[in-house]
Amino acid sequence: MDTMTMTVATTRNVPCPTYSQLSILHDENYQIDWCYMQGDPRPCFTPKMLEELQHYANHLSIQADRDVRYRIQASKVPGIFNYGGDLHLFRSLIASRDKAGLLSYARGCINSLYGVITHYNRDITSIALVQGDALGGGMECAMAFDVIVAEKQARMGLPEVLFNLFPGMGAYSFLSRKIGPAKAEKFILSGVIYTAEELYEMGIVDVLAEEGQGERAVYDYIRRENKFRNSYRAMKEVRKAVNPVSYEELLAITEIWVDAALKLEDRDLRMMERLVSRQSQKPLAEAV
Repeated sequence: MDTMTMTVATTRNVPCPTYSQLSILHDENYQIDWCYMQGDPRPCFTPKMLEELQHYANHLSIQADRDVRYRIQASKVPGIFNYGGDLHLFRSLIASRDKAGLLSYARGCINSLYGVITHYNRDITSIALVQGDALGGGMECAMAFDVIVAEKQARMGLPEVLFNLFPGMGAYSFLSRKIGPAKAEKFILSGVIYTAEELYEMGIVDVLAEEGQGERAVYDYIRRENKFRNSYRAMKEVRKAVNPVSYEELLAITEIWVDAALKLEDRDLRMMERLVSRQSQKPLAEAV
């Protein structure tokens, strides 16, 4: 039995009976929480998924006595990490001019990510494992993590410009710190869907894995970090000190996003509706 097989064999379910959108596995050997998104009825950030992600973040923050050094975000949906914002909900809220509803949803998004950014006020390294399409808020989610591990067949992008909007829950904050403001703006306004290999060359993806080898790549990374843990921990703190992402920054951008969303016209909403209908038919990267 190889190291990977032995590691997987030690994972166990963490009792979370109220979760319907997430499943949590704990690896005692490596002190890892694997958090898998299940995406029902659509693999996007529905209010229910955001609620469960926030609950899980609170769970990590207050249970300091539970041995967790690594928190991994992955997906149980084949070929899809996450399609991002709940476009069906967006369209409904925009059509009804519900500014308070849009702002509440946007705050739910940044609240669910802020624990990742602040490491739950603990010494936890966060890793996003992307094994399929991560679009819009799905890519924003991945970029909030300390490390992005992506399999070669995965695709990521920010297609919001196709319906005349922009990704307002952290994309600019995260991208500008990784590749610079000018490149971040170009990336966002292009609406292009990139391969994991292209994003690795850009410096957005940190670890590139072969298809089907993403979990092994995560464990390889963790073993390297554990070997030089003091250095890795110090660099994580340096990164936070030099390029902090504040809650106030994220909130200010979401408020701009809400105002922009309320300016969308009927043709923009029709495009959004087409993307909603395609989500259940094929990977959205093919549809756009």
